[in-house]
Amino acid sequence: MAKLGVNVDHVAAVRQARLGKEPDPVVAAILAEIGGADGIVVHLREDRRHIQERDLRLLREIVKGHLNLEMAAEESVVNIALDVKPDTVTLVPERRNELTTEGGLNVAANLDTLEPVVHALHDVGIIVSFFVDPEPAQIKAAARLLADRVEIHTGHYADTEDQATALHSIQAAATLAERLNLGVSAGHGLNYRNVGPIVRIREITELNIGHSIIAHALFVGIEQAVRQMRVLTR
Repeated sequence: MAKLGVNVDHVAAVRQARLGKEPDPVVAAILAEIGGADGIVVHLREDRRHIQERDLRLLREIVKGHLNLEMAAEESVVNIALDVKPDTVTLVPERRNELTTEGGLNVAANLDTLEPVVHALHDVGIIVSFFVDPEPAQIKAAARLLADRVEIHTGHYADTEDQATALHSIQAAATLAERLNLGVSAGHGLNYRNVGPIVRIREITELNIGHSIIAHALFVGIEQAVRQMRVLTR
């Protein structure tokens, strides 16, 4: 059984489309936890296109489970994380013109930049995770930087017709991560139809899912959408 983190960024994206006050991602997080979410995930982007600092600070106060902050290793956002102290920070790549995160962070190519960020987060008791493609070099680089976890990017698995090959890569990455004493999460592109094979990978102990749950919630409500995904991840 994998824990389920629910990403509420898309609720904030609808709000920001009108620069208004609703729908409130904080309310969505409450409903997601009522529906059985083990944690809440938000991405505080440098351009603040959806989640705002106000959201993060309120979530830190009201989330009863695990709060996971996705962010780039950008100084102003790192400083916010050090102040708010989410349970986990997941370091991700970020480009202003992307619709969503398009791939894993190239940890291996950015060791010198990322090392002080990891140390600073660890110094205030924050768990550090890297969002990476299922590539051995990236897993090894995360271990070298003394990360606590990796989140394996499942986007290629979700989009390709050759899911068997993609699944093999994810399994191999998860096995390597566990051997290097890293916790293993997975996320991106997972939905009610394709999550099953990922759940069956023993080393993966947490799934972070947003778009599919929030899209389904338009028809059945957030609590029910989370409950239905929770059944599939057990």
